Amino acid sequence: MTTRIGKTHAELTLLANAALRAQPGCETASVPALSALPVREGRNWEIPNVVLGDSLISDVDRAVITVHHRLGRKFFLKADD
Repeated sequence: MTTRIGKTHAELTLLANAALRAQPGCETASVPALSALPVREGRNWEIPNVVLGDSLISDVDRAVITVHHRLGRKFFLKADD
């Protein structure tokens, strides 16, 4: 099992933005913020909204699923202190 790393909202938002923009066709898309999910195990955050820019919604939909899957295995959202 891989150890997951806790990140703040700001840190995880930056990671999600970089991961999203690295996906094909999503160079102009951006994640304004993340939302916490009420779960204790697994991915405890989500990307509720994306600003498309010039990106196509179909490209962004696919990319968000990829970002959730890839980053969700590595990082969790730390509880606010």
